Amino acid sequence: MSRPERGPAFKHNEAFSFQVATDNQAETDRLWNAIVGNGGQESECGWCKDKWGLSWQITPRVLTAAIADPDRAAAKRTFEAMMGMRKIDIAAIEAARRG
Repeated sequence: MSRPERGPAFKHNEAFSFQVATDNQAETDRLWNAIVGNGGQESECGWCKDKWGLSWQITPRVLTAAIADPDRAAAKRTFEAMMGMRKIDIAAIEAARRG
């Protein structure tokens, strides 16, 4: 007779995640720090994992709007700025959008 596995039968992975839209840097920082600072880990582009392995994307609304900017050059600058970030820096996103 085999011994049963310990822990959950199904492990968390990036196929399921939560996305939280934030209104400002203070809210972005508060949520990010609550997840990462409580046993979680940072990832790129606003993604992080909590201590249980659930993935979260903390996304300022400014970022979403900038990436969807009809000015494709502004959207591209924004996307490229985001790619170099872990927690999203709203001031840097706005500066990239402006060029």
